[in-house]
Order: sequence, then C-alpha cells, then structure tokens
Amino acid sequence: MKKSVWKKSGRDDVTDIVTFYDRFPPGEHNRLIRHQLEFDLTCRLLDQYIRPGQKVLEVGCATGRYTLELLKRRVKVTAVDFSSRMIAYSKRYLRRHGFGGKVEHFQCDARDLDVLGDSAYDAVLIMGPLYHLVRVQDRKQALIQARARLKRHGLIMSAFICRYGILGDLMKNVPRWIEETEEVETIITQGRDPEKYPKGGFRGYFADPVEIPHLHEQCGYKTIELLAVEPAVSANDESYNRLKGKRRRLWLDLMFRVAGEKSTVGASRHLLYIGRKR
Repeated sequence: MKKSVWKKSGRDDVTDIVTFYDRFPPGEHNRLIRHQLEFDLTCRLLDQYIRPGQKVLEVGCATGRYTLELLKRRVKVTAVDFSSRMIAYSKRYLRRHGFGGKVEHFQCDARDLDVLGDSAYDAVLIMGPLYHLVRVQDRKQALIQARARLKRHGLIMSAFICRYGILGDLMKNVPRWIEETEEVETIITQGRDPEKYPKGGFRGYFADPVEIPHLHEQCGYKTIELLAVEPAVSANDESYNRLKGKRRRLWLDLMFRVAGEKSTVGASRHLLYIGRKR
C-alpha cells in the first residue's frame, strides 16, 4: 500500500515492517529454533483448543512453522501475511513437508481481511501482527477484522510481546540498550519506541499483560486465559533447548502447568491470549 493511501486510511504506515520481514525470511523461520519452549508450549495449546476438521484462519502465517503444525493436526488452514516473501517461503516449506497446495494463501494486512470474502472460521490465530501495530486503534481493528471472520463462539489465539519479559533478552543480547535513556523510558511507560526513533529495524509494540484481556473484551471477545509461553525461563532458552526425551517432556509438562500463573506471565517474552467470540 502506498504511503498516501496509508495516510488517507488513518492507519499506521507499516511498509517499513514489511520491508524488514521481506529482507530475510529465514531469520524469522529460525527464531522458533532458538525459542523452542515458546514453540513447544504453543503446539501443546493447539492440541488443547483446535480440533481436526476445523477451519482455521492464520493471520500472520510468516514462514509456515505453525501452519505446518495445524496441517499435521488435520486442520483446514487459510493463511495470510503482509509479506510476499514470507508467503513464498511458507509455500516452499509446506511443499517440502508433503503439504504443497493444501493451504490457500493471501497477501493482506491484518487490519483489512476483505480479500477473504464471507468465509467463516472455527478459530483465528494471530501469531505476530499485533507485535507491530503500535497504535491501539490499529490493534483493535485487527481484532475486529478477525472477529468478523469467526463463527459463533469461535476461538481466537493472539500473541503479544511482553514489555517486561523482553528485559532479560535485552540485558543478555543488547546490554548497551540500557544507556538509551529515552527509549528505555518510552518502552517501559508506553510499550513502543519514541516517535522520532528511526524506522528500518524491529519496530514493535510491547504490551503490558494487564491490558491484553481488556483490549480483546472491548472488541467483542470473552477471555478464557492469558498465558506465558516462556514461563520461568526469561532469556535462558539454552537450558530448555538442551533437554531431550523424557526429561524434556516432563519440563514441558511443568511449564504448561504454570503458564497461567499470574506471577509468571509478566516475566515471559511472549504471551498468548485465548478467548471466544462473544
């Protein structure tokens, strides 16, 4: 979408974010190799909430990591993303795993799903777009668009980055960040970079856990639960990634058990909201 169109629509211009993801799709694909607890626990939640034969709309399908998991569970998937290169990567990835041609892909923005027509779905997954909608009205628009595609009492699973959970990652990987006084203050108080912050990198919105259920409820959802998908590990991915066999399964069982504990939610980098159309 051209900048003049974004301005006329009143929405934030996210072409810089599209460019960010177009630049190197394998980088996003490999993220869940590094963050294996997030991936494993999310898949456990798919097992709990999604049933074989259901129709699922995946908004922000990226390179197809969760698309493949849905297909393995015999789910009918429609996948959308705003990045043409992400979609192309997803198609190749699904084809390599024997699911070529099993998914209908669309390139569109999470805030405008009109390309889908009148299709109705049992569940909608929004596993990334809400990270990058820095204006609350844009996040609401994405949730309203998703709700319009859900059947009665349909399920929504939507992912957020937690503004407090990211601090361990920043301390570990970008320790100099703490010296950027203005950025630190704006992220902690507003969940986003300062307005004058240069575009081109990971421009995102980092949510306060308290606001997430309220945001969905304003948009017509009934909250089931808000979960940490990296409970108790913060930036320590390596310890979980090294686990194998029975020991890994037992640790995953425990992480699944404590994922909804309020004392763990704010310390997780990624959060998953689960609710139903009201």
